Amino acid sequence: MKKRYLLPLTFGVLLSLHLEAQTLDGFTKDTDEKQRQIEKKFKETVDFSRFKTHLTAITSDPHPAGTLANEKVKDYMVESMKQAGWDVKVYPYDLYMTKGQGESLIELVYPIRKPLNQQEYIVKENPFSTHPDLQKGWNAYSGSGDVTAEVVYANYGTKADFEKLKELGIDLKGKIVLARYGGNFRGYKAKFAEQYGAAGVIIFTDPADSGYPRGLVYPEGFLFNDNSIQRGSLLTVDWTGDPLTPFEPALPLDSKTKINRLKPEEVKGLHTIPVTPISYGSAQEILSRMQGKPVPAGWQGGLPFTYRLEGGPELLVRLKVEQERGFVRANNVIGTLKGATNPDEWVILGCHYDAWAFGSTDPNSGTAMLLSMTETLGKLAEQGIRPSRSIMIAHWDAEEHGVIGSTEWVEQLRDELNAKAVAYINLDAAVGGRNFGASASPTMKKIIMESAKEVAYPDSAKTVYEVWAGQREEPVIGNLGGGSDHIAFYMHVGVPSINGGSGGPSLYHTNYDDMYFYEKFADPSFKMGGTVEQVIGIIALRLANADLIPYHLTRYAIDLDLHFANAEKGVKGFHAAFDGFAKSKEVITSLRQSAEALENKLNEALKNGDLDSKKAATINKDLLALEKSFIDPKGMYFGNWYRSLYASNDPFSGYASWVLPGIQYEIEIKSKDRLSEWDDRYSAAILDLKRKMDAIAGKM
Repeated sequence: MKKRYLLPLTFGVLLSLHLEAQTLDGFTKDTDEKQRQIEKKFKETVDFSRFKTHLTAITSDPHPAGTLANEKVKDYMVESMKQAGWDVKVYPYDLYMTKGQGESLIELVYPIRKPLNQQEYIVKENPFSTHPDLQKGWNAYSGSGDVTAEVVYANYGTKADFEKLKELGIDLKGKIVLARYGGNFRGYKAKFAEQYGAAGVIIFTDPADSGYPRGLVYPEGFLFNDNSIQRGSLLTVDWTGDPLTPFEPALPLDSKTKINRLKPEEVKGLHTIPVTPISYGSAQEILSRMQGKPVPAGWQGGLPFTYRLEGGPELLVRLKVEQERGFVRANNVIGTLKGATNPDEWVILGCHYDAWAFGSTDPNSGTAMLLSMTETLGKLAEQGIRPSRSIMIAHWDAEEHGVIGSTEWVEQLRDELNAKAVAYINLDAAVGGRNFGASASPTMKKIIMESAKEVAYPDSAKTVYEVWAGQREEPVIGNLGGGSDHIAFYMHVGVPSINGGSGGPSLYHTNYDDMYFYEKFADPSFKMGGTVEQVIGIIALRLANADLIPYHLTRYAIDLDLHFANAEKGVKGFHAAFDGFAKSKEVITSLRQSAEALENKLNEALKNGDLDSKKAATINKDLLALEKSFIDPKGMYFGNWYRSLYASNDPFSGYASWVLPGIQYEIEIKSKDRLSEWDDRYSAAILDLKRKMDAIAGKM
C-alpha cells in the first residue's frame, strides 16, 4: 500500500516545487496564485468516467454527415451542454454534398468474371461489426459513371507519381487507375488521374503501409486486415469549405440572408470520373493479374508478388459509381461559458462530430473529451469559478466531407473572430491513444508545453510533458498543415491555433473504428480522456484568465529564421544563383529585438502590478491583432482563399504543412519569377508585426 501512494505523493511534491519557481506567463503575482488554485480545482473536478460514458453514447451507431444518426448525436450534445449550464446555439447550413453513399461495384470482367468485396467482414467477437447501418467503402464527391477498362498502377497517385508514369510512356487515357493510400490527400489522386485522362480510380490501403508486413492485423492486432477499407472525401476545390460558397457562409436556403451560390458546373475540382476505395484483399485480385513491366524502385507494395505498371488488354475491370449531389443540412453546435470580465474575448475549442462509421477514435474521442470538459467547467461555474474570458466549445459538422462546417462558421463570424478570438484549439480524434502530441502556431507552442508539465501521465511517476519529450530536452511541436478544422481559423482569418491530443493505433476511416477497437487497442484503461481534458483545460483556462494574453512573442523570430533558411535551401535546389530573401531576413532580426523588448516590458508590468484593467484591455486588443499581420487579402496563387502568409495546407498533397506557403509554391513549381515579390510581401508582413509590437511597447 505504501508503494502505491508514493508516486502521487512524489509527483505532488515535485509539482509544488515547480509552482514556486516561476510566475505563469500573462499573470501578475496575485492572479498567478488564484490561477494555480483554479487549475488545481479543475484537475480535481475532472471525472475520468464521463469520457467513456459520452464516447459510448455518441458512437453507438454509424453517423456520417447528413444522416438521422448524426442528428441524434447533435441532439445529445446540445442536451449535455445545456445540462452542464452552457449557453448553446445551433448554426445550420445547407451544403452542396454527396447525398448518401449511392451505389458502387467493382468486378473483374476478363479473363474471369468476379465481383470484388467492398465492405468489412463481420468479426465474431465484435458486436459492432454486425450493425445494419454499416455501408460499403465509398468516397464522397466521386463522379458517377460505369466504366470497363484496362488498369494502370500509379503508386500513391501523387503529382510526382503521375509525372513518372508520363515519363515512362504510360498512357492513362480511358483507363482505370489503381493507387494506394498515402503520400497525399485522396482527392488529389482523383484530380491528377482525371487530368491525365483516366476513366476512373480505385484506391486501396497497401499492407506495406498498414498491414501484415508491419505486424498483427485486426482483430488480433490493430493494423489493416485484408478487408479493411479507408473511406473519405475527394473534394479538391481551390478553397476550404462548401464548394458553392467560397468566402461566404452556406446559410440555409430559406434563410432571410441570401447567399450567392455558384452553379456546380462553374466549380473546378468537382470530380466527374468514378472513384471508390477497396481493401488490399480486393486489390490483390487485380494487381496479381497484371502482366506489364515491373514498377520503378519505391513503388513495390507489400503484397507477395511483383507489382506491375499495367494490366494490359488481357485484364479488364469494371468500376461503377452512382452518387447524387445536392443540398444537405449540416449543424454546428456551439456552447458558450460567458466570461466574467471580458466576455467579448473568446477562447475557442472544437472537434467535429460527423464520422464515416462509428468514429470512436476519429473524431469522437475528441467530442467525448470536450463534453466532459463542458461538465467540469460547468461545475466550477456553479461554484462561482467562472473564466474571465468566454470559453466556447464547438462541435463541427461535415468535416469529413471537406472541413466544411467549421469553415462556414468562420466565414459567417469572420468580423467577430477578427476582433474577439484569442485562440482556436482543435481536438479532432484527440484521445485516440496514449501518445500525446501537438502542432501549433508559434505563439501557442510554449503554453502547450507549460500546461503539459502540470498533469500527471497515467500509470506513471512522470508528467505528460516528460513522457511527451522522452529523451529530448523538449518535445517536438509540429507546424499546422491541412486536414482538420483549424484551417479556416488559422489560414483564412489568422487566429493563433493548436491541433493537439493523444494518438495511437487507428483503423482510420474503416467500419472497425468502434468501441470494441477503442477498448481493446486505443486506451483499454480509459485514463487518457481525463488526462487530455486536464492538459487542454489548463491551456484554455490560462488563455481565458491571464491578465495579458500569454502569447509567446519571441517564438515568431525563432521559427521564421528556421523557415526562411529552409526556404532558401529549397529555392537553391533549382536556382543555384539565388542570393536569398534579404529583405525578409533583415526584418526578422529587427522583429526579434522588438519581441524581446516587448516581452520584457510586459513581464515587468505584470511583476510590478503596473496594469489597470483599462490598460490591460487596450494591450490585449493590440495583442489580438498580431497574427493578422500575416493575413494578406491577395492570398496565395494556388487559391486566394488561403490568406495566411505564414502557413497553409499543401495544395498538392492536402495534408502536409506548408510554412511560408507563397514561397513553397514557387519551389514546388520550380519558378523563379515571383521570388522577389514574395520577399517584398513577407518582409512587409514581418515589418507590420514588428511595428505592432513596437506600438504596444510604446504604450507600456
